[in-house]
Amino acid sequence: MKTSIVSLLVVGLTCLIGSLVIMQCESPKKAKRSQEDESGSPNAWNLSITENANDMLEKGRAVFRFETFNDEAFWTDKLQLHRAIADEKAGGIGKGLTPKAALDAGLKVDLDVLPNFMREQIKEGKLLDDTDATLALIKLSAVVGVVGNFEDNKLKSIGLTCAVCHSTVDSETGIGKRLDGWPNQDLNVGAIISMAPDLRVFTESLNVDEATLKKVLASWGPGKFDAELNLDGKAMRPDGKPAATLIPEAFGHAGHSQHTWTGGWGPVTYWNAYVANLEMAGQGNFYDPRLMDATQYPLAAKAGLGNKRNTDDKITDKLAALQFYQLAIPAPKPPNGSFNDEAAGRGQILFNEKAQCATCHVPPLFTEPGYNAHKPEEIGIDDFQANRSPDKTYVTQGLKGLWIRKRGFYHDGRFPTLLDVVNHYNNFKNLNLSDNEKGDLVEYLKSL
Repeated sequence: MKTSIVSLLVVGLTCLIGSLVIMQCESPKKAKRSQEDESGSPNAWNLSITENANDMLEKGRAVFRFETFNDEAFWTDKLQLHRAIADEKAGGIGKGLTPKAALDAGLKVDLDVLPNFMREQIKEGKLLDDTDATLALIKLSAVVGVVGNFEDNKLKSIGLTCAVCHSTVDSETGIGKRLDGWPNQDLNVGAIISMAPDLRVFTESLNVDEATLKKVLASWGPGKFDAELNLDGKAMRPDGKPAATLIPEAFGHAGHSQHTWTGGWGPVTYWNAYVANLEMAGQGNFYDPRLMDATQYPLAAKAGLGNKRNTDDKITDKLAALQFYQLAIPAPKPPNGSFNDEAAGRGQILFNEKAQCATCHVPPLFTEPGYNAHKPEEIGIDDFQANRSPDKTYVTQGLKGLWIRKRGFYHDGRFPTLLDVVNHYNNFKNLNLSDNEKGDLVEYLKSL
């Protein structure tokens, strides 16, 4: 009876959800132009700008949420990840992945996609231990950032999108309303990769055995990922800690030159091309001759990652709209009552004056206009992660939306709280801040 319910759900709702997804992917109707506007007048040109902006926004949202860039060739054909998700009767191996196990690994479920009766069943604790329900959720496009293809109710392939790392939901349960651009601070990328039946693509490229690979992947933990491991093979820092960094946010970057943790990688659209081609392993073209430097990037140089070519490019024509959408995502405002208004007002004065924060975090961007990066010695930390980047610097992070962070601050979360960050700079720059001043500065940072 359990299976038949899920089957009816899949059959009855696939068309409906498919229609909703198509509607999300389509551009809004263009405003009607007069005959005079169609003649190429300034009025027509100005209207075309608005139309283009709307079109780019909708296309970019669809790319961000649902586009795999044909990375199924990697996650399915090579890793066979789909076989770890489905059970034997659905084309997989073993018992398959339950919704509870998927949620424990940090994957999120978009509540708005679910029909009311399914919401009620989940609220009552039902379906969470049912592997058939996992497949139903994937088929309904309800698992954020995960795209599945089915044939005769069997999962034939699985692909990932930008949203798997850079979106979450508004509930600690992992089932809620989608929040695009927010980092998925619960996503255990290493654990998900380790589920795959065939890890040879990693063991061979890194030249390690499977046990060593899984040890490295397990070291990342929730909310972290090592985006340079495939370039330099440096799985651990010199102090023995994991080399993985926090998954960055994809909001609030309009006006920022660079937006990742370390410098020299380029703006938003560079990183989109890098991740789509070299991390998600999509099918496209990517060029960066710096990655052919065998001294700094031995693995990338050996694999030719600095000049990747695909005749059937599934990525390049989507980068412009994707960039447009990401730059349109604002930083979230802190909830009412989450900081002390009076203390934040005093903290703002400290931020701009005595604490010297605004020297680098220039309002209202809260990063430098122009080249927003610094050498490690300028900010008083080690150079390990900086040295993995092309220009060996750390990016001046934008400060809006800091209140959402729950796994620490800086690239690796080394400072558990904002007060720890303030104490670091107070000591490093000899600011002589009192305890009250430090507290006021923290309240201001929480207000951004």
